[in-house]
Amino acid sequence: MALKRGLSISGANKNRSGGGGSSLPILLVIFFCVLSPLIFFVGRGLNITSSPADQNNDNDNDNAVGSGKQQLDWRERLALQHVKPLFSKEVIDVITSSTADLGPLSLDSFRKNKLSASWKVIGGETLVDNKAASETNQTVTVVKQEASKGKGDNISEDNSQSGDTPAKLARRQLREKRREKRVAELLQQDDEATARLENAAIERSKLVDGAVLGKYSIWRKEMDSENSDSTVRLMRDQMIMARVYLSIAKMKNKHDLLLELQTHLKGSQRALGESSADSDLHPSAPGKLKAMGQVLSKAREQLYDCKLVTGKLRAMLQTADEQVRSLKKQSTFLSQLAAKTVPNGIHCLSMRLTIDYYLLPLEKRKFPRSENLENPNLYHYALFSDNVLAASVVVNSTIMNAKDSSKHVFHLVTDKLNFGAMNMWFLLNPPGKATIHVENVDEFKWLNSSYCPVLRQLESAAMKEYYFKANHPTSLSSGSSNLKYRNPKYLSMLNHLRFYLPQVYPKLDKILFLDDDIVVQKDLTKLWSVDLNGKVNGAVETCGESFHRFDKYLNFSNPHIARHFDPSACGWAYGMNVFDLKVWKKKDITGIYHKWQNMNEDRVLWKLGTLPPGLITFYNLTYPLQKSWHVLGLGYNPSIDRSEIENAAVVHYNGNMKPWLELAMTKYRPYWTKYIKYDHPYLRNCNLSE
Repeated sequence: MALKRGLSISGANKNRSGGGGSSLPILLVIFFCVLSPLIFFVGRGLNITSSPADQNNDNDNDNAVGSGKQQLDWRERLALQHVKPLFSKEVIDVITSSTADLGPLSLDSFRKNKLSASWKVIGGETLVDNKAASETNQTVTVVKQEASKGKGDNISEDNSQSGDTPAKLARRQLREKRREKRVAELLQQDDEATARLENAAIERSKLVDGAVLGKYSIWRKEMDSENSDSTVRLMRDQMIMARVYLSIAKMKNKHDLLLELQTHLKGSQRALGESSADSDLHPSAPGKLKAMGQVLSKAREQLYDCKLVTGKLRAMLQTADEQVRSLKKQSTFLSQLAAKTVPNGIHCLSMRLTIDYYLLPLEKRKFPRSENLENPNLYHYALFSDNVLAASVVVNSTIMNAKDSSKHVFHLVTDKLNFGAMNMWFLLNPPGKATIHVENVDEFKWLNSSYCPVLRQLESAAMKEYYFKANHPTSLSSGSSNLKYRNPKYLSMLNHLRFYLPQVYPKLDKILFLDDDIVVQKDLTKLWSVDLNGKVNGAVETCGESFHRFDKYLNFSNPHIARHFDPSACGWAYGMNVFDLKVWKKKDITGIYHKWQNMNEDRVLWKLGTLPPGLITFYNLTYPLQKSWHVLGLGYNPSIDRSEIENAAVVHYNGNMKPWLELAMTKYRPYWTKYIKYDHPYLRNCNLSE
């Protein structure tokens, strides 16, 4: 059985009259239809009317209506009291008696079941004839029987307690089924709507070529961004899109929009300037950002074409990529060039010290404690440098962190150009009770081209052409891809002197070799007690998973290299090395170096430098030290952990960004500058400062 809007009066009367019997009931019913609206309007102020909302209180009203009672409630009586002046008592009695036996369609039935007067009962497809009406009654009977069977004894108990009849329970079940059906339909509609929205979003996303980079949008600022440069990046992206729409507007002759985009683009450029963080932006930047966003939205509505925008962005990306490659080449060239140079301040310092040294009388040019120079019981250091300021940092940092400076002996070797300056500096600034000795590499008469292969190679015509040919390319863009190997340090014998330590210090048993771009942060005396297990060189290994291994430094396509060495062997670092000179002499390390250096005269085994021949010479003769002894990379790696640096015994500025150069990394420079007294008269006179 279903409930449906609209009361079918004619169908009900036909049912009652048995197919069109007496006409009086029909007239009375028609008369009742005229009477009902009058009762509705008269009783409106007394809340006589029934509404669909009354259905929500089925249980309460069902309890209030007794089973089988057909009497009128107080609202009917009150309504009839208002109607009495219009009709006589006889007419009202006729209407009441004629409608009392209407059964489910009676006014009492509608009110007891809290059904609105605007609802009708339909049992089948139509109520046109008696057969349909009888089928309706049968359907109601069947529903009642099924409802009573489904509930069983529980329904009987409920009826006895609440006064509900099987008809009421059946109608309630039908209402619940109708509600459930409606809910299911609504849920299905919601699912269909959600699916349509998702499909539309997928289709829109296909129009976007590329991924979103970063947590920001070119159309609006994301408030959850924690980047300190989010606004800067947003403005740059807006400017990129403005340039794209500029070209499209020019192509489509949108002159007004073209002028508007140009104006806002210039404004954004002025507001952005050279800012790299949001805090550096001009105060007008937020306003420019908002205005540009509005113009871009307008341009997007008028000009957006997926293919055009994609093509413009790809062209811009290609141009930017070419510019980046060109700038990288220039940066590499300039950094290599800067690494070759000597700052004006250091050059000034060297010149002033040299002049003052040669003005000293001979007796004042000698260092004290010269008897310690060959004492094997002391801690000896070898330092080869032509940089006075860098050498002073190495010596000062070592002595300041030593437990007993009197047991430390520093053997400095420099070239004849800086010999006077190096002597003068340490004569004026003696490192505590430590022993200092400065030598000139040009005075080592045994170090000549007949004995040293590298000297002979440096004097050859091929090497001179490689280094000094006038029309040789001088920039990376011209094809000079090996500029770093043309650094003057590779021409200096100070760089190759590390392979001749027993010849330089014949009476020493063990020595600690230090580069001039290191800083000592802890006492190093424990290194002399490290057992090298019969090896010659004690060094920190530098290899990772796939880098700093032998195949990075040596040419393994050459059969001599491939036959004697393992390409995956771990590399190690120069800069802080413990050398056992007794084992060195026994293994004839210098002879091994000479052998391989002679084989590399044409630079077919390795490029220039000292690390590749060092790896070859000390192959299987290097003892790995703990990594905390020597931390490298402060001259090229900006991501070294701070705790690793602070816990290191020695930090090494290997790379082009030396701490005395302007291109040094700012965050690493304080580890070096704290060992320099910038208030020294010589430093002030040469304008050397932090």
